[in-house]
Amino acid sequence: MTSNKANTQTHKLSAIERVVHHVINTHYSSLNEATILAAKTFILDSIGVGLSGSRIAQVQQVKQAVSQWGDAKQAQVWATGEWLPAASAAIVNGYQIHNQEWDCVHEPAVVHPMAVILSALMAYGQLHKVSGKQLLLGVIIGVDVATLIGQSATSGLKFFRPSVCGCLGAAAGICAMLSLDKNTTQNALGIAYSQLSGTMQAHIEGSPMLAMQIGLNSQAAIRALDLARAGFEGPKDILEGPFGYFNLFEDTFDLSPLLSKLGKEFQIEQVSHKPFPTGRAGHGTADGLLTLQQEHNFALDQIVTITVSATPLINRLVGRPVKDNMTPSYAKLCNGYIAATALLTGNITVEDFEPEKLQDRERLALAKKVTTQLNDCDNPNALAPVTVAVTHKNGQMFSIDLPHILGNPLKPLTRNAQLIKFEAACKSAAVSFCDEQISELTNLIDELDGIEDIGQLIHKFSKH
Repeated sequence: MTSNKANTQTHKLSAIERVVHHVINTHYSSLNEATILAAKTFILDSIGVGLSGSRIAQVQQVKQAVSQWGDAKQAQVWATGEWLPAASAAIVNGYQIHNQEWDCVHEPAVVHPMAVILSALMAYGQLHKVSGKQLLLGVIIGVDVATLIGQSATSGLKFFRPSVCGCLGAAAGICAMLSLDKNTTQNALGIAYSQLSGTMQAHIEGSPMLAMQIGLNSQAAIRALDLARAGFEGPKDILEGPFGYFNLFEDTFDLSPLLSKLGKEFQIEQVSHKPFPTGRAGHGTADGLLTLQQEHNFALDQIVTITVSATPLINRLVGRPVKDNMTPSYAKLCNGYIAATALLTGNITVEDFEPEKLQDRERLALAKKVTTQLNDCDNPNALAPVTVAVTHKNGQMFSIDLPHILGNPLKPLTRNAQLIKFEAACKSAAVSFCDEQISELTNLIDELDGIEDIGQLIHKFSKH
């Protein structure tokens, strides 16, 4: 492990040179069936949660702001269908994907890869009329770049890794999608790097700006491509340089994941679903409690304590106290509220973060019985293992150890569960989707590699 930044130059190619080589030399014809299927799976998932995200009130504020940034009709807002400049559509769609904490995550990287990547690639792709195969290739490459950079960090998050790594992945994905040359790709990545943004302060405060950081970095990737394609130059040594990503954004790093997996193991196959619209760090709590309740059917009114023993990252991200007048963004990252909701309803849905639910006294009282504490894991980026224990007034205890959490590739959602989530997401959007439309959209994504212009797909779920 390298905790300073010196010994990575022994390789013939630098890390960023390897990334660029991967971007420009990977072609659709070299992708295997499992990789393509995984990309379709998470495109479906991400479109679904992006449609659902259109229901959030702050979306109107975002639309009001971007309406002042140009009126070119290049790409559409998901669900409601307004035509905007591609960069503006990417902001709105990226915000919609992440604003309910329901989008997929690559756990070892601690990166939500599809939020920035898919919102940027689909907006730019709609403008440039790319095919389904081009989009699939771009997504696969983009996820590789974002998550392998994220996996190489060995310290905890300071900057919001989903947005900053997502931007680099999106820039790389667009370059792959459009088959751009080496020089343009290098410049696009450098220009994207120069615009990276995202702070964990928004996470700590439960601010809606957390999801907005996704949108801003989606826009940044598109701006980077426009500048690079116009011939503008960006910095080159953006990963290992003195002020490159690993020296500036992370405290310690080890390039082994990037060097050993790039071009050999497509990371889209390692992405985890989020069954519930909460921070992934709270999914172990929900998974454990729902499993225990199904197995033992214990009385909720007899619960004295719920103890969640979890990794440092889980404690940091969702170990916050329950409080009155929580915002939805705060509650989605509060282990107590997540636990109480799972037990009282048997599920967690987007409707569980409406104001009346957040003020429910029974839910808040149960939530205050939850304690999150450290287990013996010392990996600052781990989202498992988790142990959940419920203690009753009579002293009886129910406990479960979870080495993997529901949605992880080692404990995956079934295809049926994926489709149930997609249907629920579509039906919670700001515009109504009937069963027939949802089925048609599912089939189109299943057949994405046969679509000549992804605008044909986008029109089906953008109804303005």
